[in-house]
Amino acid sequence: MVVHELTRAEARRIAVRAQLLDRPRPTSLLDVVRQLTLLQADQTAAVAPNADLVLWTRLGAAYEPADLEAALGDQALLEWQGMIRPAADLALYRADMADWPGRGELVDWQEYLRDWVEANRGCRMDIIGRLRSDGPLPARQLPDSCELRWPSSGWSNDRNVLKMLELMEARGEVAVAGRDGRERLWDLAERIYPDDDMVPAGEAARLRAQRRLRSLGIARGASARQSVEPVDVAEAGEPAVVEGLRGRWRVDPEQLDRPFSGRTALLSPLDRLIFDRKRMAELFAFDYQLEMYKPVAKRRWGYWAMPILHGDRLVGKLDATADRRAGVLRVDAIHQDVPFTKAMAAAVDRGIEQLAAWLRLNLDRPLGEP
Repeated sequence: MVVHELTRAEARRIAVRAQLLDRPRPTSLLDVVRQLTLLQADQTAAVAPNADLVLWTRLGAAYEPADLEAALGDQALLEWQGMIRPAADLALYRADMADWPGRGELVDWQEYLRDWVEANRGCRMDIIGRLRSDGPLPARQLPDSCELRWPSSGWSNDRNVLKMLELMEARGEVAVAGRDGRERLWDLAERIYPDDDMVPAGEAARLRAQRRLRSLGIARGASARQSVEPVDVAEAGEPAVVEGLRGRWRVDPEQLDRPFSGRTALLSPLDRLIFDRKRMAELFAFDYQLEMYKPVAKRRWGYWAMPILHGDRLVGKLDATADRRAGVLRVDAIHQDVPFTKAMAAAVDRGIEQLAAWLRLNLDRPLGEP
């Protein structure tokens, strides 16, 4: 098979186009999610929740958060393991659910999860019984009858029921039925998930890799293990080398030799274009980290700084906060990784103005101000 030789600019344009961040904009919410394969359901709302920002960045002013709520309510989309996915894709994960916590010889952490769930079988059955009679319910309304407490420190300390629900979700026993604000509502999976046939594990993994590559355009064939969703694509697509980068890549052949028309976009820090930070640094030579967990004094760009895409380049970060009580989108800084031309600055200003209008907030920084 031929190995495609790509310049870094060509690779970037493939990545941007596959993520629906070129021109013209898509018009269908469901088509966007099918192409992206997932939206991370992070509820951080410094500007807006991630899923809403990702959809606005693609669909523009036509998108309303109520549209996503309706698609989830109709179960055209489903939330599983913190990701919003097309309902039809769930068949590609059923084999993993059936084989939880994994196939073959288990590693230590998989054995621990298995043993913890088994030690708390009574709690698991209590949750199933309560959901069967009264679901959907938030985690706080479900019984904590765990005999073995969850021992971790930090985020999941003393959150036995929530950990049990998340593990039961991975097993395919319970599902997110919706949300009450930011709080997940849980129900029995049999009431939520479509009654699709299970795709065998090997075939499911192959199809998931193909869909992942179609979404990313270009990716590594292998990479470090990621929680929930991989960033590599195994043998999907065709081999490629990228000028100036070591190693082999895999490229979606449907993205080759296509015209490119770029635009300016303000990205969520969790946007799929940049979620794989190593790939982002290699293809875009862009220095970025999400700094919300850093002390204020150690932040370079801001709590929820939004990367700025201009054409096929990541050119800066927007540090902005939606102050809903004051009714304003507060722009604290625009960090320029490269000097903005007048055209770039004007495009970024238009993007900020459009973001404020979509949020129905006033803008507290005069446009054009450095």
